[in-house]
Amino acid sequence: MKDHYHLLISELIEGGLIKFMMKVNVGYAKYYNERYGRHGHLFQGKTKKIFIERESHFLYILHYLHLNPLDYLTGAKKWRERDKGSIKNTEEALKYLNEYRWSSYLDYCGKKNFPSILTKNLFRDMFGNYQEVVKDYLKDAEASSTVDFILE
Repeated sequence: MKDHYHLLISELIEGGLIKFMMKVNVGYAKYYNERYGRHGHLFQGKTKKIFIERESHFLYILHYLHLNPLDYLTGAKKWRERDKGSIKNTEEALKYLNEYRWSSYLDYCGKKNFPSILTKNLFRDMFGNYQEVVKDYLKDAEASSTVDFILE
């Protein structure tokens, strides 16, 4: 993402999440500042944590993380709204996701992108063919699939 990132992580030891995020953010800020000859804070504000408590949220979170890059695809910016018409072209959206390197989407579709830092055990066998699941999800929001119903 242009101005933020998303991670789905699970804490193995109490307080481990805070230490991990501090190392990631401080380490990256030091690298970035050194590379570009700058000083000071790189990130604005604190890390936002969202605790996943419900199964429905757990099942949705992977789609949310993987579809986030669609914010930058013309005709798909309202993909979160889930209304018919929020995705203009499913095939174009899938092509965009398949070319977006900075996501674990490719790994979940069976293409090695970040395999050394990614653990997919949490979602193992939950979705079957993940690429088809995402395609169906996007097709459901595609404009051309709109059907009008009249209730009498």
